[in-house]
Amino acid sequence: MTRPIKETFDAQGFVIIPNLVPSDLRVELEQASENVISKTRSGAWQHRRVVGKQFPPYGNDGVDSWGVQHVMHPDLGEPAFANWYSSHKLREAVKELLGCSDDDLQMELFNLLINPESHEFALRWHRDDVKATASEEEEREALAVWHHGIQWNTALYEDSCLFVVPESHKSPRTNEQRSQSSTPDPPVDPLTMPNAIRVTLQPGETVFYNNNILHCATYNSQAKRATLHASMGDTRGGAARARNILQHG
Repeated sequence: MTRPIKETFDAQGFVIIPNLVPSDLRVELEQASENVISKTRSGAWQHRRVVGKQFPPYGNDGVDSWGVQHVMHPDLGEPAFANWYSSHKLREAVKELLGCSDDDLQMELFNLLINPESHEFALRWHRDDVKATASEEEEREALAVWHHGIQWNTALYEDSCLFVVPESHKSPRTNEQRSQSSTPDPPVDPLTMPNAIRVTLQPGETVFYNNNILHCATYNSQAKRATLHASMGDTRGGAARARNILQHG
């Protein structure tokens, strides 16, 4: 019997779900992604994630990009993104993982993660809402708080960029994990992190993950990437959810 996705998510801190991109939207999303990537690389769209900066504010000074911000913005003119973000199968998965209804869902971030054109790039090991300098007790307290939200990556092409430490959303870092996640530098080899695994998504697969799981990512300029990176929240999270998500821009 297949393990319920909520049970897997709660236990592991992440879960992979296939086929959340409707077949009639797949081609549209691929074309929309090509269009916004082209606009970003040409400078026509300046809301981007800049190589060399892991967290916002990104600015617009870098020569290369690893993400396109605000893909549902009307100025981009790509309705496929909003059509998918509001699609039935996606919402059903989100509601099951959050334990909420349609009326409780709130729209949050939706960006596109892409391969840089000519630079290798990586993100350091981190938790999105726990400082790297947090003490063991501070970390334990932060991880005990549920922020009423979920984020995910949906791959339009094969994607092996993400690394996670399963179950790390539930416990403070070990001494070795702390030593590898307390530096601003990305790892040379992410798999030296104790218990780390590489998450490989096939086209159309989605990984939902707790944003306080230990995770990092590598960006290969030679591997085509167009991965839909988004989040939704539960309005019952109130100010705590707002603070958690708005810090990421």
